Parts: sequence; structure tokens; C-alpha cells
Amino acid sequence: MVTNGGFLVTKIKQLGDRIFEKVLAEKGIDAFNGAQGRILYVLWQQDGVPIKTVSDTCGLAITSLTTMLERMERQGLIRRASDSRDKRKTLLFLTEKARALRTDYDAVSDQMGALYYKGFTEDEIRQSEEYLQRIQRNLEEKLKS
Repeated sequence: MVTNGGFLVTKIKQLGDRIFEKVLAEKGIDAFNGAQGRILYVLWQQDGVPIKTVSDTCGLAITSLTTMLERMERQGLIRRASDSRDKRKTLLFLTEKARALRTDYDAVSDQMGALYYKGFTEDEIRQSEEYLQRIQRNLEEKLKS
């Protein structure tokens, strides 16, 4: 059986990223871009986490993430601090400016979710999410082996 899942997921991600950037521009949101929004999203869930946690959660390589974090720090969105328990770790914290952007991000995220699932029933949405989570787990298991 020929499958195109990997290609489709990649194409969906590319299209989603482009549309996300377009929606940000349409709403006049220029405080962060799509990739930075993913980093902020992780920190909105849990502030003060190690860079490695953000890297793993966002799926961004540490090298790419480091450059983005430097830019975000200059923009006043995050601050870095050494972990008091382990000086080798750097923790990331949101600034008040970044906390204030959560509402804007949530509005764009809701708009994107509505677009992704346009015409889907609630059951189809639940099933789609379950399938995607299974694919994610399969890939994560492969990385560990």
C-alpha cells in the first residue's frame, strides 16, 4: 500500500505556518512570529522551564532555538536565568510583555483551529487528533531506539 502521510503532514505544516503568519499580519500582531508563538505557547503552559524542554516540546533543534531565544530576549518576550539547582541548565521565563500577548495568540490559534477542522464533526476532530497523537508517539519511540 502506498501512503502519503509524511508528505501530507509536511505540506499541512507548511501551509499552516504560512496562513498563521498571514493571520498575524492581518490582525496587526507583530510582537512575535509563528515559530516564536510555539515557544511562547510552551511557556504559557509552564513558565521557567529548561531550554531542552522547550526544544523537545516544539520540535526545534537547540541550535535553531538558541538564535530564536536571543531574538526573543532582545524583543523583551523572555528572560533567561540559571537554574539554582543545576547551574548547567538555563531556564526560560516569560516577561509581562509576553504574558499580555496570550489573548492575541489564543485568538489566532482559535482561528487556525476552526480553519483546520472546517466541515469536521466533533467525533471526526477527536479521531483525527487521536490518530495524529499515535503517529507522534510512533515517531518519538523511534527516536528513543
